[in-house]
Amino acid sequence: MDAITVNNVTKTYNKKTVLAVDNISFSVGKGEIFGLIGPDGAGKSTIFRMLTTLLLPDSGTATVGGLDIVKDFKAIRGIVGYMPGRFSLYQDLTVEENLTFFATVFNTSIEENYDLIKDIYVQIEPFKDRRAGKLSGGMKQKLALCCALIHKPEVLFLDEPTTGVDVVSRKEFWDMLKRLKAQGITILVSTSYMDEATLCDRIGLILNGKMLSIASPEDTINAYPEKLYAVKANSIYHLLLDLRAYEGTINCYTFGEYLHISITSNEAEVRKYLEDKGHENIEIKAITPTVEDCFIRLLKHQDERNSNKDK
Repeated sequence: MDAITVNNVTKTYNKKTVLAVDNISFSVGKGEIFGLIGPDGAGKSTIFRMLTTLLLPDSGTATVGGLDIVKDFKAIRGIVGYMPGRFSLYQDLTVEENLTFFATVFNTSIEENYDLIKDIYVQIEPFKDRRAGKLSGGMKQKLALCCALIHKPEVLFLDEPTTGVDVVSRKEFWDMLKRLKAQGITILVSTSYMDEATLCDRIGLILNGKMLSIASPEDTINAYPEKLYAVKANSIYHLLLDLRAYEGTINCYTFGEYLHISITSNEAEVRKYLEDKGHENIEIKAITPTVEDCFIRLLKHQDERNSNKDK
């Protein structure tokens, strides 16, 4: 049995004028790390709030741990841990006081489930008497995760847990998630950082409330159908304009100091085209797509479908 099932769930706001989640379906296996990947406003937080029984769906059904999110909401709250995107612990309480409070809410104690949080708690224990509001971003993140785990949940919901956190703390956080997975905890995590997608077992690419793709990171990348090149020249702006005007271009966008371009022709033809346009110091190299490249491609296809519907 899957730890999470979502079947044709829809959610609207503002008297049904804003469609936040559009007929979404997916499932998460027990002990799996499943990532919801997409930009701000994609619908990720709304999905989390419905699955943690904080919001009711307009239509569709969903279960967590085999329990219905509408009928069994009280039971679900006892088996899940939830870490929202914004730090929501008590800022005036100390680290230890926050942890003790959440343990008490779930009729347990720090000592009873200490083995589950030990690897995380030892990093913040030196600051146990410091008020939560005075912690750094990384330490707040670790405290929030400890509080979400203190009652030993079956399913852990992490809504953009690494937003605004430094690179080192992000890496440490994902190392913690791997250890939690090894203990049998199912993890649903959302993020707008595309590089974190590769750390999940499977990912769902989501945009404007719609699920564009569900697969492992490897399968998502392997499904990229066209040749992809990184291109650079003296003037990146004029390079972008000329490559977008090139008849063999399928998609072209900036990616760091390079442009990423998928084409129907070949490298030699593109180089000659750019030389004829007067570009200098041209660098073209074939590359392996990233999850971000796959997402951009799906976004372009989604826009094309929407445009065709409007015609």
